[in-house]
Amino acid sequence: MKNIKLKCVVVDDSNIQRLSIIKLVKDHSNLELVGEYNNALKAKEALRKNTIDLILLDIEMPILSGFDLLDKLQDRPEIIFITGKTQYAFKAFNYEAVDFLQKPVDKERFDVAIKKVLNIHHLKNNKTPSKDRNYIFIKSKLKNYKLFLDDVKYVEAFGDYVNIFTENQSYIVLSTMKGFEQKLPENQFMRVHKSYIINLFRVKHYDAKTIWIDDFQMPISRNRKKKLEDVLSGIITQN
Repeated sequence: MKNIKLKCVVVDDSNIQRLSIIKLVKDHSNLELVGEYNNALKAKEALRKNTIDLILLDIEMPILSGFDLLDKLQDRPEIIFITGKTQYAFKAFNYEAVDFLQKPVDKERFDVAIKKVLNIHHLKNNKTPSKDRNYIFIKSKLKNYKLFLDDVKYVEAFGDYVNIFTENQSYIVLSTMKGFEQKLPENQFMRVHKSYIINLFRVKHYDAKTIWIDDFQMPISRNRKKKLEDVLSGIITQN
């Protein structure tokens, strides 16, 4: 992803915090700063007029909060929330935020968050030739298929089989959930319930008991909820 340049804006009413984020943006080879704003009203007008890939957004701001700003946008860019208040983390992911960073933001955590954005950008644009994309071979209905992992939305237990759901179709494969889980990269897939494995990049939103992949909802096991929250919210650093 060396050639990718994401156009981004920084919105934070704190001059000190905004300048620190701007420095991280300018030092990152995959980011291009196209605007920085000390309030959400100014940012709203700029976002309406320009195509932006990423917004680094504070939540608590006077007049218009970060959440209020997003409510007023028809086409949202990718979002990374940056705030000192951890209680907003849960709500942030109902806005399909890529990550949630706590102030002060260190470079390592910032780079992890940007890597997530780059992965999503890559999946959406599919600029990598198919021969270079990650895949596995599966056997379904006596035929062998090349399954591109980016296309997988989730996997569901189906008796002695697993049902693999992609963008356009599904495949029933003879396998245990544990066995199939071992074939999948840990940085992209996670088992959230005894009956479900999800593609982390396909998560739409979630609450205390349920997670949505596109319009399909599935339960979250109590003992897997904390790990899922850590992965999605970025409270812990993912390597």
